[in-house]
Amino acid sequence: MENKQYKLAAWPAIVHAKCPRCRRGKLFANGMYGFKGQVMNTTCSHCGLVFEREPGYFYVAMFVSYAFNVAEMVTIAVAISVLTGSRNPWLYVSIILGVAVILSPFNFRYSRVILLHWLTPGLHYHPELSQDKID
Repeated sequence: MENKQYKLAAWPAIVHAKCPRCRRGKLFANGMYGFKGQVMNTTCSHCGLVFEREPGYFYVAMFVSYAFNVAEMVTIAVAISVLTGSRNPWLYVSIILGVAVILSPFNFRYSRVILLHWLTPGLHYHPELSQDKID
């Protein structure tokens, strides 16, 4: 039997919130938008990686989420200004806060994905772990 080494692309793994080490296992147990909230798996179902590297590890993801929020709010404010030309502060506040609430599940999920995939030193992709398990 031939031992092929799969090399999975990084972008699909990031977009679909897959494990940064094997790019096969799911980071989250459920969807982004739902009534149960987002539940993050503790370990990768494929390679066994423990996602929370140390206690309080995901507090750093708050800074990534903050950066997402700032970028979104500035972009929306510029878009409102260009599209409407309004100087009414309540228009800006209501639209920006509404969009921030709608995008908060996205920010929560992808701040953790970015933290694991790009901002964690020593956590790298291992193509040999991407292979199908042989039972």
